[in-house]
Amino acid sequence: YQTMRALRRDLQQGGEDFPALLQELQTYLGPERPGQAVKAIPGQGSNVPITLLGSSGFSAQLAGMRGLPFAFAAHFAPDYLYAAAELYRSHFRPSAVLEQPYFMVAVQVIAAEADAEARRLFTTPQQRFLRLIRNEPVELLPPVDSMDAIWSERERAAVESKLYAAIVGSESTVKAGVQKLVEATGADELIVVTDTYDHADRLQSYQRLAELAPAIELRPTVAV
Repeated sequence: YQTMRALRRDLQQGGEDFPALLQELQTYLGPERPGQAVKAIPGQGSNVPITLLGSSGFSAQLAGMRGLPFAFAAHFAPDYLYAAAELYRSHFRPSAVLEQPYFMVAVQVIAAEADAEARRLFTTPQQRFLRLIRNEPVELLPPVDSMDAIWSERERAAVESKLYAAIVGSESTVKAGVQKLVEATGADELIVVTDTYDHADRLQSYQRLAELAPAIELRPTVAV
């Protein structure tokens, strides 16, 4: 039964069990303990770094209390970004993993030669979220010149509520947007998501962002 439970074959477990499951995972990846009934092979003693990725205050508090790095999923759930950053830092307790908080932000970024081209490429993730709220198969679709004929006003509001943290534009626009995000959140690291239809556009966006990165300060002082 213990092995079955470790493999998550017990479907009765809910979200309230997550803190205990996190502790269990840390045990499996840490040094073997006397009398330990279930061993992870491979894994035991590997001390694989664990980072919590979440989109709520609960996960932010838990990561802080456990002294773990925390990444917030602002690329699809930006509403609680700033509250989560504050909760994480205010609940942080030094651990064997971290002496100080380490906060990451996952964010959609599309950098192109011009603002207009970046906004056109951005219609791909907009269509993706539109299909999600319509309960249609979620896939990447080619960009379009305008979304006006594709979504209703209500659908537009719903999609924008999930993507308003996205940073989309030319190199100068993206640089300003990234710097503003870093200063507002005190992010130690950004996890960039670029959902373009054409892989070449994605690579070019990453290249533009990489060239901008040295000019962006990733460790500002943030008051909690």
